[in-house]
Amino acid sequence: MRSSVQGAPERAETTVGYGEEFSQALGALDSQASGEEQEAVAALPSGSALLIVRRGPNSGARFLLDTGVTTAGRHPDADIFLDDVTVSRRHAEFLRTGTSFEIRDLNSLNGTYFDGTRIDSAPLRDGAEVQIGKFRLTFFASRADLATSAGR
Repeated sequence: MRSSVQGAPERAETTVGYGEEFSQALGALDSQASGEEQEAVAALPSGSALLIVRRGPNSGARFLLDTGVTTAGRHPDADIFLDDVTVSRRHAEFLRTGTSFEIRDLNSLNGTYFDGTRIDSAPLRDGAEVQIGKFRLTFFASRADLATSAGR
């Protein structure tokens, strides 16, 4: 610690400021998620994320992303089982590297879309919309990870 008065320690600054991007991300969460969903997102530990189905046969369903690879498809063994003919058996996968996530299409027939654009792969950001077949899912990153990246 530094000392401003002879022998008296100076207090370290403990206030953390977050940038506009972090504030916008929290605002997006408030406008897209119910109170229960907001609580679920707020409880996410570092290195995890949540997908919430916004449109599709199981609207409101939540899927936790907390492993290195999470598969999505119509096959019953998929980590995220999306039971509809618009979804390929092995449609897409979500990849985690540290606290970042990416989506990768697995050569599906109908494609995988990220914010309305067909992709082969794309890094995911908080509040992004992913479309797999007729399912539209919103991606929510851990708030702990958002705060860490905003504080940098």
